[in-house]
Amino acid sequence: QVQLVESGGGLVQAGGSLRLSCAASGSIVSINAMGWHRQTPGNQRELVATITSGGSSDYADSVKGRFTISRDNVKNTVYLQMNSLKPEDTAVYYCNANGQYRVLTLWFDFDSWGQGTQVTVSS
Repeated sequence: QVQLVESGGGLVQAGGSLRLSCAASGSIVSINAMGWHRQTPGNQRELVATITSGGSSDYADSVKGRFTISRDNVKNTVYLQMNSLKPEDTAVYYCNANGQYRVLTLWFDFDSWGQGTQVTVSS
């Protein structure tokens, strides 16, 4: 299978910045879309940003102009640069990726999630 490991969360004051990273590992053949979601207690997980293998990106309205998603296809890593952070950005951020992985000569689809990283923005 494919594992995703996130890093970069933490505590920051309002107006500050953080950069999240998520590295995919395993017998990866290809990765299609990669993205970031976030979740607060009692609420559903919501999409923050996605990026295709070709570099096309999409954002939730609440983060447009403040967050930037990017990826390194050689390192199988996706990043989320978060600027002008607000207290309402506080959440656990999860990385997601889908694509194909290999077992011997066979290819399988995967849709994997990271373990989550806490982002806390103080006012």
